[in-house]
Amino acid sequence: MARRIIIIGAHAAGCDAAAAARLTDREAEIILLTNERYAGYSRCGLPFVIGGHIKSFQDLIVFPQSYFKMNRLDLRLESNVTNIDTSAKTVEVQYKDGRVEKLQYDSLIIATGARPAMPPIKGREKQGVYVLRTIDDGERIDQAVREAESAVVIGAGLIGLELGVAFVERGLKTTVVELLPQILPAMLDKDVADFVQRELEKNGLRIVTGKSVEEILGSDRVTGVAVAGEQIQADIVVVATGVRGNVELAQKAGVELGETKLIKVNMRMETNIKDVYACGDCAESINLITKRPVICQLGTTAVRQARVAGINAAGGYAVFPGVLGAAVTKLFDLEVGAVGLTEAFAKRVGIETVSMTLSGKTRASYYPGAMPLRIKLIAEKETEKIVGAQIVGGEGVAQRINALSFAILKEMSVKELAKAETCYAPPLSETWDPIILTAQALLRRIK
Repeated sequence: MARRIIIIGAHAAGCDAAAAARLTDREAEIILLTNERYAGYSRCGLPFVIGGHIKSFQDLIVFPQSYFKMNRLDLRLESNVTNIDTSAKTVEVQYKDGRVEKLQYDSLIIATGARPAMPPIKGREKQGVYVLRTIDDGERIDQAVREAESAVVIGAGLIGLELGVAFVERGLKTTVVELLPQILPAMLDKDVADFVQRELEKNGLRIVTGKSVEEILGSDRVTGVAVAGEQIQADIVVVATGVRGNVELAQKAGVELGETKLIKVNMRMETNIKDVYACGDCAESINLITKRPVICQLGTTAVRQARVAGINAAGGYAVFPGVLGAAVTKLFDLEVGAVGLTEAFAKRVGIETVSMTLSGKTRASYYPGAMPLRIKLIAEKETEKIVGAQIVGGEGVAQRINALSFAILKEMSVKELAKAETCYAPPLSETWDPIILTAQALLRRIK
């Protein structure tokens, strides 16, 4: 009899797990369950639709209905899983029409993702307060932008800043408020973050750091927010203070959570319960540098974990080694990327570091269109191995972050990176790539 694999969740993790399972077992019956109206779309693209760079939310659908049919994947939309019984190996599903069904499984993959964290701010229930996680959320915000003149975004992480930029691009007077003393606190050190903040402010985005939103103002509808005694006008307020893993269903079924409060998995993405796997934003990762559990809710992590979960759930063998947290974004014309540890995080986990920041150009400086590039390299003091990098510039940031991700993965030392060979042509690069120059400068500092 064919193996039955049930996947709860049908986005980045769920869809990639299904694809990997199908390649591993051609005969398996694969059922995907999602409580959303749409499956298989890119959440990361939502701010860029609102900003007008992508024409429509429908363009974000990466896995169309035809994909599921072609690969014999039984996709069930708007179906809510209410219970998992791991001893009977069943899941209970409630469908949109009210029907309730118990489905047997041989392997179960939990890819329930995450939901926006909503801090207990007074007035958060008012009309005009939004979060951004789904296409439905995006459509509501996009509609509100058409009638609005001003906006406040609470939280200066990736989504918060991408949204703040999108609102400015749509002509709204926009303020981003961040409780911590800097923007992108999980991604950048304060020196780099402050540089990015100044660039964003030059483009008309107001940013307030180190202060919290005390209250969302207005009677029924939002009229503004109160921040440290100041009232900031806003027709739209978006709360972008991060996400929390959807782990309640798994926890209720006896699946163990790790120290990050996400689902604890081994390298095969197995939970503590046999034949139950987890992947994506609801699952914990291991940081490859610190070897400790970490929250890494990135699309790239989700799909890599999912492939491993899908192969193993279908009877194959694969392992997921861990994460470096490579991330990149584009804010106005500025590209911002990072990989590995920040100096601040390294200090928190007891790793002593030494760093170097250098400015260079993306092409030969005499070639028209050469743009500035700022590179910060971080090395462990004792071993002189590279453990982190942050890059801000006009172009070519993602590729350089990728190169440095490989370098960290291969435990390269600053000395080795300083000697690395790079390519050169005036329209594309300098004779010495800024990464190599930064490594050479860092080497001199170490010596």
